[in-house]
Amino acid sequence: MTGEAATVDTPLKKLVGERTAKALAGHLDLHTAGDLIYHFPRRYDERGEHTDIRSLDVGEQVTVLAQVQRTAVRPMRQRRGNLLEVTVGDGSGGVLTCTFFGNQAWRERELRPGRWGLFAGKVTEFRGKRQLNGPEYVLLGEGGEGEAAANEEVEEFAGALIPVYPAAAAVPTWVIARCVRVVLDTFTPPEDPLPATVRATRNLVDIGTALPEIHRPTSKEALYRARRRLKWDEAFAVQLTLVQRKQRAAASPGRARPAKAGGLLDAFDARLPYELTSGQQVVGREIAADLARPHPMHRLLQGEVGSGKTVVALRAMLQVVDAGGQAALLAPTEVLAAQHHRGILDLLGPLGRAGELGAADDATRVELITGSLGAAARRRALAEVAEGRAGIVLGTHALLYEGVEFHDLGLVVVDEQHRFGVEQRDALRAKAEQPPHVLVMTATPIPRTVAMTVYGDLETSTLSQLPQGRSPIASHVVPAAEKPAFLDRAWRRLREEVTKGHQAYVVCPRIGEGPVSDEEPPREDDNGRRPPLAVTEVAPLLAEGPLHGLRIGVLHGRLPADEKDAAMRAFADGELDVLVATTVVEVGVNVPNATVMIVLDADRFGVSQLHQLRGRVGRGSAAGLCLLVTEAAEGSSARERLDAVASTTDGFKLAELDLEQRREGDVLGATQSGRRSHLRLLSLLRDTELIRDARAEAIELVEDDPDLARHPALAASVAALVDEERAEYLEKG
Repeated sequence: MTGEAATVDTPLKKLVGERTAKALAGHLDLHTAGDLIYHFPRRYDERGEHTDIRSLDVGEQVTVLAQVQRTAVRPMRQRRGNLLEVTVGDGSGGVLTCTFFGNQAWRERELRPGRWGLFAGKVTEFRGKRQLNGPEYVLLGEGGEGEAAANEEVEEFAGALIPVYPAAAAVPTWVIARCVRVVLDTFTPPEDPLPATVRATRNLVDIGTALPEIHRPTSKEALYRARRRLKWDEAFAVQLTLVQRKQRAAASPGRARPAKAGGLLDAFDARLPYELTSGQQVVGREIAADLARPHPMHRLLQGEVGSGKTVVALRAMLQVVDAGGQAALLAPTEVLAAQHHRGILDLLGPLGRAGELGAADDATRVELITGSLGAAARRRALAEVAEGRAGIVLGTHALLYEGVEFHDLGLVVVDEQHRFGVEQRDALRAKAEQPPHVLVMTATPIPRTVAMTVYGDLETSTLSQLPQGRSPIASHVVPAAEKPAFLDRAWRRLREEVTKGHQAYVVCPRIGEGPVSDEEPPREDDNGRRPPLAVTEVAPLLAEGPLHGLRIGVLHGRLPADEKDAAMRAFADGELDVLVATTVVEVGVNVPNATVMIVLDADRFGVSQLHQLRGRVGRGSAAGLCLLVTEAAEGSSARERLDAVASTTDGFKLAELDLEQRREGDVLGATQSGRRSHLRLLSLLRDTELIRDARAEAIELVEDDPDLARHPALAASVAALVDEERAEYLEKG
């Protein structure tokens, strides 16, 4: 290692040596001094505060602060030599067994009972006990041999606050800490990009103070100030980007689509068999006002499963048709697109059947365009769209392909927006002469800070009321491994509902044999668990076993389109008792007679996904029942997640839980853009006030200096934190 002065751009190999630099680059994607300095500790251990070993999950890569309780040497069964088992604990009652293979008497002498150390490795389970096989470790105080030989490393961890870094098996946290120390000793911090007025107004420390303190905090107070400053930088960069883009969008020209008295919309409202909820009326007025402006609407409509978003979207489409334009609704699956087509035709009645017998005088046409349309039907539908006779066009990504030309596209509605990539949404918008109005819908409730951050360039409307007539849904966890009788009872409960004339879903996480699709997780499991249950394997077992004699159908994304549609129609028409499906039924599927859903391997699904799935039952007058079947052990994080889903039907509470359990960077688009996230500290849950303050400062600064021309260092910092690819994701989100 050298004593060369370091800037953010200095290659790490000049500072920490080629071998270490290669490991940091290969395992953690860290190449420069700046990369390493911005690789912040995940947490800080204190010698008096111990990691709760009981909360660790099998398969997790962990670093724990623990005390050696006892050691034992025994001969290995399969080969010559001895095995050293070291039991460590954290004072909370949790214990881990650290296993070392081979004759290592020196290690037994070193790992004496009473010694504290940091132990890093992957958690595995053997005979019901959690263990780390051959973990890396460093002991605190008194020096040591082997991995703990370097006294300076021990001193690094013996302070009051011990940084624990996101690490890899080949690059443990103390190696990262040693490299950080070397870099910091000669590091010249960059020019502070944050305007001095903002630092003073918001009481933020300068960057030259924050960066060293977050790695080697001199006190808890200094650490708090450093973290607050660096969180601010992340929040401010995102908000500046979004405010700039929102300002540009507001100034771009669009075509106003004002409401028309006595048109299709008024006729539709008059024939609705029920009254709109007050929420639907308020949101409808917001959207109507947006559509009437000569600038493109960019609005996010979020609402619980069954809150009536489709009717709100349809009313917006009719306003655009009344104004002479066309509206397109983009759905993520053919099943959902076909269901939207049927549902909208039913709602419109004679208003949606222009050119047919019995159509209303001012009717429009509703066309469905999917990849499975036959050649003749496709030619006819494309002509209807191109010549403007079809006012409402529904479809999957097939709408995006060449050959689909609109006469005058005025509104794009994107259903379940998280299912679409940036390029797909952009391709549909490009089919209009002027940027069309855009309404983005999601049934996955979004916490306020996520809406403010991820969708910060969109206006947000929320539907929280459920229409009258919706029934409650009871949810229960079924612990199949601990209590097999509970699973037997679940199948009997399903049969009872079918006997009453109702129907049921059985959901599996995987399709079955053949290539893996987007709707199922990978087959292999690093932790030795069996593969997830599959539709094609479960359906025949149920037909021969607990559901023998019931009419069972199968639905998944790999079926040909006509078979998918036939299965969904048969279920909707009551010709099937049970539909065994993947998450293809997650959104939009509406069968009011379905009252039971059994989700197998429920721990393999995310919180929001389970909430969406559950919303498929209880859509009629009979109460819904959702049973979450799992083999996850009691007390594990997977089981706690399922218990939380079962305990509430409040989608916003569950969205916050989902957010807690996901990396913040993923929420902000790093996964979608395929780039490593630079947003490391900001918590959309815990930093609500800071995000709100950053947005206020961003609005003020952009109004005064729209392109940040007078703040070049800040502009460069924003570009580094929110690169153009991620900025586009945020804009089009």
